[in-house]
Amino acid sequence: MSHQSVFKDEAKLDINYVPHRLPHRGKEHRLLMEFFNFLLRFPERMTQRVIITGDVGTGKTALAQRFGADITVKANKQGINFRYVHINCREYRGKLFLILQHALAVFRPTFPRRGYSAEELLRTLVQVLDEEKAYIILTLDEFDAFIEQEGSEAVYKLTRLQEMRSGKPQRISLISILRDLKSTESLGASARSTLQRNLISLERYQKDQLTDILNDRVAMAFEPSTVQEEVVDLISELAVSESGNARFAIELLWRAGKYADAGDMDDVTPECVRKAVSSIIPTVRRSELASLGLHEKLFLLGVARFFKESQSAYASLSEVERAYAVVCEEFGEQPRSHTQLWKYAQLLSALGILKTEVATKAKRGRSTCVSLPSIPAYELEKELSAAVKRR
Repeated sequence: MSHQSVFKDEAKLDINYVPHRLPHRGKEHRLLMEFFNFLLRFPERMTQRVIITGDVGTGKTALAQRFGADITVKANKQGINFRYVHINCREYRGKLFLILQHALAVFRPTFPRRGYSAEELLRTLVQVLDEEKAYIILTLDEFDAFIEQEGSEAVYKLTRLQEMRSGKPQRISLISILRDLKSTESLGASARSTLQRNLISLERYQKDQLTDILNDRVAMAFEPSTVQEEVVDLISELAVSESGNARFAIELLWRAGKYADAGDMDDVTPECVRKAVSSIIPTVRRSELASLGLHEKLFLLGVARFFKESQSAYASLSEVERAYAVVCEEFGEQPRSHTQLWKYAQLLSALGILKTEVATKAKRGRSTCVSLPSIPAYELEKELSAAVKRR
């Protein structure tokens, strides 16, 4: 009999999935709707240019695509022939010719792929939009690849397109997505000034925001009660250490689910998260473990055994201390003092093996809290047991 998967719909964790609601991006979504509100009232009278910036995993692409889907529904309900066209510039090698070819194919799928220059394609696209009485928002994702490849002249042509069509209906608006504005510094002043008229800057997600995002995805992607609350908390912490990267957090959640299924488990545990993160980020090197003193190894072995047996994400220092005392007894060693163990915990935290913090009331009360974020407990336990026996 096959084991029941922890997933209800793992497609909801796919990198290309855009949820109907974007937690903590509502303000920016409303701002985009405000910038492009003219499309719903007098689309032929004006165009708009917007830049969206933010670090990796801040939701730039998802925000633009959610907005694109929403404004398309509104425009089409009002009988406006409108298309949202989202293009990743890096996929098209940053070349204007290939980008315009893709945009034109939205309206003319059989248009010849050879025999036209980028300028001819641009003129043809505008002509087709005139014929169809259509309007588009052309979103150029990873816009820095376009700037690197094409430079100021191509950006200038796109941003000043309408000025070359004086008196005619305006058809093409632009959204440019990039990590920061530094890549625009190579552009000429005139191209840069028209491009940067409206800027939406996305801040890195904080831990509580990542928790909200993950909880939304858990509800969509997993069977009820299969993902422990501590799992979401642990993944949020790991994602904060990766610059608040929500994309990293969602991938980690998916991988942890896969490890749960591979182990025929009924739920996703912190150990599944550790296995998942160790498959993305290289774990601690053997040389780092070998450089530890005997009691540092014994202390860490106690930590590994605690997490291996408890399936918890967090432990108080006193719980770890008890596990360490059992390990000392096994190897015939006298346990070190509480103060010394606290110093071991700080050292191992500095090495990136453990994580220590003052626990909140939601976890274990006001005491030092220890977690093992990125190394599977069973792997660490096996490695340390062998190392201590070899001493």
